[in-house]
Amino acid sequence: MANRNIGATEDKQKEFGQKDAKRTEIGHTKQGQSENKMGVMPVNRLLISMSLPMMISMLVQALYNIVDSIFVSRIDELALRAVSLAFPIQSLMIAVSAGTAVGLNAFLSKTLGEKNYEKANAISVNGIFIELLSFVVFALIGLFASRPFYASQTTLQVVEDYGTTYLSICCTASIGIFMQMTFERLLQSTGKTFYTMITQGVGAIINLVLDPILIFGYCGFPSMGVAGAAWATVIGQMTAAVLAILFNLKANHELKLSFRGFRPDIGLIGQIYRVGIPSIVMQAIGSVMTYGMNLILEAFGAAQTVFGIYFKLQSFIFMPVFGLNNGMVPIIAYNYGAGKRKRVVKTMKSSIAFAVGIMLVGLAVMELIPGQLILLFNATPELLEIGIPALRIICLSFCFAGYCIVVGSAFQALGNGVYSMCVSIARQLCVLLPVAYLFSLSGNVNLIWWSFPIAEIASVAMSTFFLIRIDRKIIRKIGKRF
Repeated sequence: MANRNIGATEDKQKEFGQKDAKRTEIGHTKQGQSENKMGVMPVNRLLISMSLPMMISMLVQALYNIVDSIFVSRIDELALRAVSLAFPIQSLMIAVSAGTAVGLNAFLSKTLGEKNYEKANAISVNGIFIELLSFVVFALIGLFASRPFYASQTTLQVVEDYGTTYLSICCTASIGIFMQMTFERLLQSTGKTFYTMITQGVGAIINLVLDPILIFGYCGFPSMGVAGAAWATVIGQMTAAVLAILFNLKANHELKLSFRGFRPDIGLIGQIYRVGIPSIVMQAIGSVMTYGMNLILEAFGAAQTVFGIYFKLQSFIFMPVFGLNNGMVPIIAYNYGAGKRKRVVKTMKSSIAFAVGIMLVGLAVMELIPGQLILLFNATPELLEIGIPALRIICLSFCFAGYCIVVGSAFQALGNGVYSMCVSIARQLCVLLPVAYLFSLSGNVNLIWWSFPIAEIASVAMSTFFLIRIDRKIIRKIGKRF
């Protein structure tokens, strides 16, 4: 990957650090010039300090997704299956809202760095405008496409009815998720990330509290079943959105949001989507894969529910790794720009080690107690029979996933996001789905689960190939003058 003499370098850094620890802590170079902590703080401590808040935030998000499904499973197994089948549309909705917000954040941060506040305000309102248009599109999907979407995945009328009710509410009332994503990114673009932790945490807590109340009819509310689960979700999102808007109005003084005399600016919208569309595509690939797997598993009945349970459980393992990535990317990007190759390499190696460690813990849990995990969802004997081997087989992919996730994010930090996109498309669409379909022809559902480890091995091969290329073309040349 790059230099292997990291150990010796660390010893020298420790020796220097003992003599000048305080000056390094506050971010000063030997010449006394101020420098960002990302260029001077010991890498492991820096990585943990930047990643830990995001890991905690993402764990909270994963937790309420799991608890949401646990409550729904108390209705019956078909209700859980219906909610699980909604995942492709819900993840596509998140892909569009989050991807657009990423483009908005990147363009806005750059403009604020240039001190062009008038343009920054124009970017902000155009970003809000296109997120509102996206909401309208998904509201129409909820009204007119929910039932056809479910009919394409199941022949059970009760699942179709449950799912249509659930998805139509989640889509038609999705303004919360679009506005939450937008206004949280406005806060992040000006460095006010603490507020986003509050909005996400409060939204998650509201969802958790309302789930049992609305699903089962506690505290004087009527029993709403799956509709209650949907309303708990969208109310939590709306609450977070309202908080994010209020924080922007009260605390985000760099931006003065006003729609007075507003007209859409095609140029600014195009700049937002220049960064946003690749992000949307990357996240949308997962929606396509999930939908394809649901079609393959439809012939195996409860296997669809097992697949949905797996996705809920694996999010609790993957989310900390994604939080780690969010802390890693700016460190790599900063030190790449600063010409500090050893810190780039050290950050990559440490991130891979941490990610693999997290994934190995997840692997151990799923291998040792798969039955207990599935029983959280009020599992029937049929679900246990299919689910236990499913979890034990699929989680073998965890051995490789941590490495692939970190390396893919490192590609983006080093300005080669197309490599990440190629690996993601190849893993999910070119390997996983075709292999799963071929194995389904055997009639043995357990064979289908092996498509996940096989796809991850292919991902390791591609990621390593691209890593060797980027090491040769970029990493080895960092800090060198020509």
